[in-house]
Amino acid sequence: MDSVRAVLGITRNRAARLGALLSIAAGAVLLRVVAGVGFANYDTLYALVWGQQLTRGETPQYGIPIAPTPHPLVEALGVVVAPLGPHAATQITVALGFLALAACGWAAYRLGSLWFNRAAGAVAALLLVTRVPILSYGVRAYVDVPYLLLVLCALIVETRRRRTGAPVLALLAIAGLLRPEAWAFSGLYWLYVALPTVRHRGSPERTPRQLAGLALLALSAPLVWVASDWLATGQPLWSLTNTRATAETLHRETGIAKVPEWIPRRIGAILGPFALAVAALGGALALVWLRARVLVGAVAGAVAVAVFAAFATVGLPIDERYAFLAAAILCVFAGGALCGWWELPSGDRRRRWWLAAAAVGAVALLASIPSQYRTNHHQLQALGRQQRIQNELIALVRAHAIATACKPIGVPNHAPLPLLALWLETPPSELANLQSQTLTRGTYVDPADTEVQTEYILDPNDPHHPVKVPSNFALTRANRSWRVWERCM
Repeated sequence: MDSVRAVLGITRNRAARLGALLSIAAGAVLLRVVAGVGFANYDTLYALVWGQQLTRGETPQYGIPIAPTPHPLVEALGVVVAPLGPHAATQITVALGFLALAACGWAAYRLGSLWFNRAAGAVAALLLVTRVPILSYGVRAYVDVPYLLLVLCALIVETRRRRTGAPVLALLAIAGLLRPEAWAFSGLYWLYVALPTVRHRGSPERTPRQLAGLALLALSAPLVWVASDWLATGQPLWSLTNTRATAETLHRETGIAKVPEWIPRRIGAILGPFALAVAALGGALALVWLRARVLVGAVAGAVAVAVFAAFATVGLPIDERYAFLAAAILCVFAGGALCGWWELPSGDRRRRWWLAAAAVGAVALLASIPSQYRTNHHQLQALGRQQRIQNELIALVRAHAIATACKPIGVPNHAPLPLLALWLETPPSELANLQSQTLTRGTYVDPADTEVQTEYILDPNDPHHPVKVPSNFALTRANRSWRVWERCM
């Protein structure tokens, strides 16, 4: 009989895993259809370019002005997909971005189910994938979405079995090749596992040798990242110094003095005021009446905010995307605000109070739907215009209207650089940014109108003063978004 139960248990687990995978795949397809847009962003394109360079035996050119922070795991993806060509490389990357976005929804559902119930998980998932910044970053295949997925999965593992050790650290190690905040999470988690004063009841005793192995796992991501920077630039802390320099160039908010104002503002901008209020309500109710079930989530949220603040103190920017983890955990608590009352015993008078609060929260979230829809629609329309501009630039490359036969190739600002470098399969240093360089011969790719000039920039603080077409260049090709001028002799 025991063997039958074991077989049935294994079968159920396999069915659950298959169901989760199918749900994620279906969710990715649905998100792609609903969004109507999907393309690789500037940062990810550079990672694909650097991976492409590695396959040609070249050193990745991290030192291009306004280049993003290198992320080793995405560069590894670039190495894998480079032989397939630029089109397949970008399509695979975008597909992975949608899968990561859908999987984040699944992870929020799973956490909601573990901390509260399935209904709370469903609310959490719906809230998470409809938040404008998270949806926007997902459709553009930013590294921050798969990073969020990996950390949420580590939280799921820890929720199911406290102080599980290696599985959590392995997920955080992979996440640490996408964002350095995971290094801090790994270190803090190792301390939680190692210190006897915080040992969880029933958790395993670990020998010094086992703890040393876990420490090595926790250190693996920063060691790989530092080694990558050192090999490529000769500077082991290149990513840190370059990110700080870029933050200064683009006048981004940073520093400990800005933390009290800007971190709450960033989290609020992700969730919106109604969802944030409901999440705060759910967190308060759960910590008072379901503390044992949600304490791990509350601690994880507090640590996420603390690490965000700590990184701001060393000169890294207080960007919205760095608050995704805290926002995702708050989405789960928002789901708990609406559905957590089910977990209280039937007849418990606290249930009535929670149900009343849930009704108020549900009305607030329903009232926010029209505004949320308009904001999402506006953002996706803007991204659709950016995708059209990119596609029309690619069309000129595929038609050989832009080619390395007539070089150097000049662009009006740094935004088109990684896209052209990827599609022309050339080092980014072979392209000239006319914001800081001059062009006397070669090819110049000019925006066709003011819409392209205003739509195809990355940040309002980017250097993007108007650039004139170089003298004695002749117009050779044009489409809706771009004009190609040449002087090849």
